[in-house]
Amino acid sequence: MNQIVTDLLGVVPEIFLLGLISIILIVDLFVRDESRGATYMLSVMALLSTALLVLNNMDGHQNARLFADSIVVDQLSAILKIAILLSVSVVFVYAKEYLIERNIYKGEFFTLGLFATMGMMIMISSANFLTLYLGLELLSLSMYAMVAIQRDCATASEAAMKYFVLGAIASGMLLYGMSILYGVTGSLDFIQINQALANTNNKLAISFGLVFIILAIAFKLGAVPFHMWMPDVYHGAPTAITLFIASAPKIAGFAMLYRLMVDGMSSIMADWQAIFIILSVASMFVGNIIAIAQDNIKRMFAYSTISHVGFIIMGVLTGTQNGYAAAMFYTLSYVIMSLLGFGMILVLSRAGFEADNISDFKGLNQKNPWYALLMMLALFSMAGIPPLLGFWAKIAVLQEAINVGLVWLAVAGVAASIIGAYYYLRVVKVIYFDQPQDEIPVQTGQNMQLLISSNGLLVLGLGIYPAALLNLCAGIFH
Repeated sequence: MNQIVTDLLGVVPEIFLLGLISIILIVDLFVRDESRGATYMLSVMALLSTALLVLNNMDGHQNARLFADSIVVDQLSAILKIAILLSVSVVFVYAKEYLIERNIYKGEFFTLGLFATMGMMIMISSANFLTLYLGLELLSLSMYAMVAIQRDCATASEAAMKYFVLGAIASGMLLYGMSILYGVTGSLDFIQINQALANTNNKLAISFGLVFIILAIAFKLGAVPFHMWMPDVYHGAPTAITLFIASAPKIAGFAMLYRLMVDGMSSIMADWQAIFIILSVASMFVGNIIAIAQDNIKRMFAYSTISHVGFIIMGVLTGTQNGYAAAMFYTLSYVIMSLLGFGMILVLSRAGFEADNISDFKGLNQKNPWYALLMMLALFSMAGIPPLLGFWAKIAVLQEAINVGLVWLAVAGVAASIIGAYYYLRVVKVIYFDQPQDEIPVQTGQNMQLLISSNGLLVLGLGIYPAALLNLCAGIFH
């Protein structure tokens, strides 16, 4: 009985969030279509209150393994959950005006977003294959539906279908890889699998299982050559949904990568390190080179994301505690920058007009110097220009690659970053040196103004004082 109580206390935030999702679903039934204010407010409050519960739960359950070792509650899971909950709450605030203007301000957006958040929290705390797969599917199915939420939009429906089909294939590959490793090791638990892999001689079966799992991870993260879904989904989905896909799920993707490859397979790191080196280099170069040719800023950001994923993978493949900390720092930094970049696209969008082309940013400085500065901060940070947050994220990962003797990989990362700087600077040039296409002023609500300004200042502030976030990440792995 005591064990059941201990298990339940360890997952209080998840139980609390699930209870609130159920309440929100019922409340939404009685809210008029024209006004979803109650659903919106309850959803944001649910996320913030769950984040407080996770914070409160952090000290009482240090490295606890619950529910027959299927769930792990540790400092890593707590920090990542708080980051996800805060990110999704920011997405909801950013998305509100955009959704209202396009008649998709519906309860489905918020409830699907909350279910996806629930899936991410389960993924982060998973300690075996079953719980990881459960969380991943809850996240994926919610996102497929979110992409197709704008029913009268052909591009959104096409993007959702492509995402669903390719996502199903990736999920099947993951399941197949998991079943092979289960057959070889006789366990679903990551720690037991790690120990069994170190002592088994069945190298052929392990290699097959490993390849299928890496394929699925590469797809979910959007690494080359399994990136084909990302530009189409980013472009086809409504920008508010693209903002969601580009932010919090990347944190869950990092958690999945860490739990599977480090907790579950660090004993055979020599077997998977070379594959991840190829994925990292290919993602950094292909993402940055193809981004140069894009005129649509959402597609440009999609290829930019692919290159950032290459850096995250670089941190993990080093196989050191500092490398994992650098990869986590890079992931959190990318999410903060991504929220600012896509948030600015939402700011410029209005009813009947999607600001998703680079030309739509022409002369933004003349229309609104403050928003021009915020967009410049996002772009410079993604390019890795000091003293912004993105610069320190790149430095942290490259430094760890050098520390483990992968100097050539670090040089490749620097070269890819130099290529990437071109297309970021091209957008800055359009913002500051081109004439605006129209004289329509940029108008947003006060909540949006306050939050996106805070987001921009956070990118600058953490760039000036990166130790705050870097020490937090380093403390988890030491």
